[in-house]
Amino acid sequence: MGRGSQGEAISLRELLVHMIEEYACHNGHADLFRERIDGRIGQ
Repeated sequence: MGRGSQGEAISLRELLVHMIEEYACHNGHADLFRERIDGRIGQ
């Protein structure tokens, strides 16, 4: 268990889920930029 910014306990599961959400969000933004640059739509 770790501690959040407010001192509350955070489980490893919560941490991993948050990291996956952030990663997915940023990948989505990268796809939008790529589509605007090269015009191809993902498969």
